[in-house]
Amino acid sequence: MSSRGPAAAALVALVLLAAGCARSVDPVERWGKAGSYGARATESGTGPPAVVRRVPTSDRTVFLTYDDGAEKDPRFVELVRERRLPVSMFLTDSVVGPGYGHFARLQSVGASIQNHTLDHTALRGLPYAGQRAEICGQQDKLKSRFGIRPRLFRPPYGTYDTTTLRAAADCGVAAVVLWRASMGDERLSYPTGERRLLPGDIVSVASIGTTGLTLVERTQRLLGEIRRAGLRVGRLEDYL
Repeated sequence: MSSRGPAAAALVALVLLAAGCARSVDPVERWGKAGSYGARATESGTGPPAVVRRVPTSDRTVFLTYDDGAEKDPRFVELVRERRLPVSMFLTDSVVGPGYGHFARLQSVGASIQNHTLDHTALRGLPYAGQRAEICGQQDKLKSRFGIRPRLFRPPYGTYDTTTLRAAADCGVAAVVLWRASMGDERLSYPTGERRLLPGDIVSVASIGTTGLTLVERTQRLLGEIRRAGLRVGRLEDYL
């Protein structure tokens, strides 16, 4: 072998490495397949947040999440207290209105408070400044009301784009939380995958029903399904 052989081999290796680094990687896909963030840093100096529909866990645990903050039934506070339910409340400022005291009571009995934007605006396609205002604005509201800046965020309607992820990261969000199952009035629905509850599933519960069932009644039905599936309710924040 000539003396130029090792140098040539090293040059080839560097070229191949550079080609691999130059390949664009969708941050959401990279998280799902490799368990790590995408490559481009945001203004906050971190990568984009994880996007999760379910939690990879062997624990026989599912997670209950509630959106908006439209229903403010004090009986739901009692249900959470009595059952010690570790529920996650994703709040929208324009929906909660003057009802933040109700959610302070929920927080006091164990519920966590998370971000669902200021005005429930569909974020996908909006410019960065608009998305950041919706997310960071609600972070500020929740900080002033509850003394915490949430680490979890749910985009309205479950729609988002890479700009959403960038804005969420810059607002201090660690994970964008979607769902694999949803509870409407009387039963669970599954947009994708198996049509049954599985360990690690994140369940979205609608704030307002259309058949006259209260949030307490719909939650009780859901708890029955969870029990029959041999599962329990876990605290989402402990797993993300």
